[in-house]
Amino acid sequence: MAQNWTPNSWRQKPIQQVPDFPDMAALASAEAQLATYPPLVFAGEARRLKSQLANVADGKGFLLQGGDCAESFAEHGADTIRDFFRAFLQMAVVLTFGAQQPVVKVGRIAGQFAKPRSSNIERQGDVELPSYRGDIINGIEFTEKARIPDPERQIMAYRQSAATLNLLRAFAMGGYANLENVHQWMLGFVKESPQAERYRKLANRISETMDFMKAIGITSENHPSLRETDFFTSHEALLLGYEQALTRVDSTSGDWYATSGHMIWVGDRTRQADHAHIEYCRGIKNPLGLKCGPSLTGDGLIELIDILNPSNEAGRLTLICRFGHDKVAENLPRLIRAVEKEGRKVVWSCDPMHGNTITLNNYKTRPFERILSEVESFFQIHRAEGTHPGGIHIEMTGNDVTECTGGARALSGADLGDRYHTHCDPRLNADQALELAFLLAERMKGGRDEKRMVVNG
Repeated sequence: MAQNWTPNSWRQKPIQQVPDFPDMAALASAEAQLATYPPLVFAGEARRLKSQLANVADGKGFLLQGGDCAESFAEHGADTIRDFFRAFLQMAVVLTFGAQQPVVKVGRIAGQFAKPRSSNIERQGDVELPSYRGDIINGIEFTEKARIPDPERQIMAYRQSAATLNLLRAFAMGGYANLENVHQWMLGFVKESPQAERYRKLANRISETMDFMKAIGITSENHPSLRETDFFTSHEALLLGYEQALTRVDSTSGDWYATSGHMIWVGDRTRQADHAHIEYCRGIKNPLGLKCGPSLTGDGLIELIDILNPSNEAGRLTLICRFGHDKVAENLPRLIRAVEKEGRKVVWSCDPMHGNTITLNNYKTRPFERILSEVESFFQIHRAEGTHPGGIHIEMTGNDVTECTGGARALSGADLGDRYHTHCDPRLNADQALELAFLLAERMKGGRDEKRMVVNG
C-alpha cells in the first residue's frame, strides 16, 4: 500500500478544476450513497489490463484508446453504444493486421463525464454563467439553473455507466466480437466512404483465414479468443469525490482499486505533483494514464513517474502525449530521453487531438491533417530514439458527425454545422477513425519491416 495514503488523503491537498457545489450536505449525501453501490469494474479485470499494458511497454503490443470527449445523458442509447463498439472493433482489427501484434482495447466510455475547463465562466453576449463541466456536474444548456452543479448527477452518471458496461460486456463476450462477423461491423454510412473497399479487402483476407482454420478444426466454438475480446473502460479521474466513493479494497489482495473504470488518467491541468489528483492516483492499483503537454519538463515527468509508479512496474503507467502537430518535435524527444535515462518502464501513447483544436466558422474543430501530422511525428521520433510507439488516444464516435475537418471525404468548415453534436470537443467520425487506423497500420507495418531489415542485415 502507498505510504501514508487513504482514499480521502487527497482532501488535504490543494486541488484544481473543482466545481463549486452550493449544497455541500447534498454532495456528501450523494457520495455516501455511491459508496454503498456495487463496483462498476473489478480488481481482477484491472490487473488483466495492467498485464496486457506491460506487454505494450515491452514493445509487444499496441494500445488503442478512444471514445467520447464527454459522455452525455441525452445521447445514451443502445444504438450509440453499438455503433461506437463496431467502429472500435474495425479500428482494432485493422491495427492488429498491420502491427501483427495484440491490440489492447480501452474505451473512453462508461465514466467519461467530467471535463476540465480553461475558464470557470462562459459568456454569451452580456450573460455570464458557470462553465459546463460535463453532465456528471451540470447541464450544457446555457441557463442559470442548468449550470448549477448538482450532486444527483453523480448518481445518474453511475447508473448510465453501469448500463453501458452491461451492454459492452455483452458485445465483447457474447459473440458480437466474433471474427466471423468482421464484414458485419461496417457501419452504414461508411459503406460509401473511400475506406470501405480497403476494409472489405482486409475483411475478405480474414474470412479466408477463418475458413482455412475451420477446415483444420480451429473454430470459434473451440477457441473462445476468436469469438470474444477483452474490452476495458477508462476516463479522466477529475471528480475525486465520485472516485473516492467508488474506491474499494480488493478482497483477494488487500489493495485499493478505483472501481469506476479499469484505467483512469490524470489530465494536463491537474498533474501537479503535490496536488490532490496525483495524491489520489498514487494509492490505487489500477493502470494509470498521465497526460503530458508542452509545459511538462523532463525532471517534472520523472518526479511524477516516481510518485505514481515507485516500483517501476511495467503496465502501471501510460504517458499520453498531447503536444500539437507543431510542438511534438520540440517536446517529445526530451521526455523520451529523460525516461530512458532513468530506465523507467512506461507505455508511450499519442493523443493527437487536444493540441490541435482550432476555431473555424464559430465551431471548435480539429483538422485531420494536423492529427495525422502529430501521429506521423510521434512514430518517427520513437523510431529515431529507439523506443516503442505504443499507443493512440483519440476522441471518436461511431456516429456520422461533422466535427473534425478533412479526411478522405474532405469535410470543410462549411460542413461543420451539418451534424455537429458533441457536448464539448470535436470527435473523429467512424469514417475518419477508420482512415486513421489504416494510416497507423501502414506506419506500424513499416516499422516492423525496418526491424526485420536490421535483424537480417
